[in-house]
Amino acid sequence: MSKVHTVENPIEYARDIVGRDPFATFLGIEVEEVREGYARCAITVRPEFMNAVERAHGGFIYALSDQAFAVACNSTGVMAIAVNFSINYLASAVDGEKIFSEATPINVGRKLSTWSIQVRGSGDKLIATGVGTAYHK
Repeated sequence: MSKVHTVENPIEYARDIVGRDPFATFLGIEVEEVREGYARCAITVRPEFMNAVERAHGGFIYALSDQAFAVACNSTGVMAIAVNFSINYLASAVDGEKIFSEATPINVGRKLSTWSIQVRGSGDKLIATGVGTAYHK
């Protein structure tokens, strides 16, 4: 039988450990809110995040989405790792625009959970949507 990896304070763990991982910290992604089954992360688009057509690079949008997903799925009390994540880009973000990503559960099972992720920008503009699946250790 596999051992379940629980965390003592899941909100603190999600916010302070997962939310401040080295890559997210390097990019400057901030966790604005976390509660059980929910996370909101945000960042302001900078010139180094732009692509060749002066819009936020898809990889940057993906990283913000993935961070909200990671924080949210680790807020449930059992350590989680991503096993799948897909994203659909719907609009662009521009230099200087503050964008945020929110992750909410679609289904949380004993070993797998599925999450909905939305990235929004100025005026609540929908920039991207994603779906992620996490394995709970």
